[in-house]
Amino acid sequence: MSTPQTSPPAADRRTLIADTAIDLVAAAGLRGLTHRAVDGAAGLPAGSTSYYFRTRTALIGACYARLAELDLGDVGDFGDVGGEGSPPPPPGPAAADRATAAAALAGLLHRWLTVGRARQLARFELSLEAARNPELEADFHRAGQGARARASGILAALGARRPEEAAELLVAWTDGLLYDRLAGALARSRPAPDLAELTSITRRMLDAVLAEG
Repeated sequence: MSTPQTSPPAADRRTLIADTAIDLVAAAGLRGLTHRAVDGAAGLPAGSTSYYFRTRTALIGACYARLAELDLGDVGDFGDVGGEGSPPPPPGPAAADRATAAAALAGLLHRWLTVGRARQLARFELSLEAARNPELEADFHRAGQGARARASGILAALGARRPEEAAELLVAWTDGLLYDRLAGALARSRPAPDLAELTSITRRMLDAVLAEG
């Protein structure tokens, strides 16, 4: 006698739908994002995506939330610098602390430029939709706050005097670097991402934001 199959919990199905939607956007852009396409790519019964996310706007909002969750999980690796809950050191931390942070950030960027490439492409594509659609603006803004808050805490631990301002600048620089390497005019002609080069870049970025912030 066979064991009856059970449907996955609603939370798992929502995550599957969001992950599938992100993959579709990365592969085909927003023109490829439909409820039916998500159902098919996820192997779900027809109508499943529209059951959980009635409108396209709701589906895109789910993508924002999932992207923020995944990125924040990745940033957690960078956030190990200094130790969770440890008191911030005085201004002017040891060079080794910055070197550790630069290496961790470089590893994060390398991951996003290689195995995480599709997710970042989808993030850029979806961010433009928020700029055009006021209904999505609040969801997009909320999704981006977690990583910025985490970066602010890390920079405070490294001695930043104005960590929130420093975090804004660091996020802007990293986003610019990611966009340039993934979708910029020279993206296809650049060599594969090099961890040593990225480490040198991230060290200069950290030195600059800590000097200013």
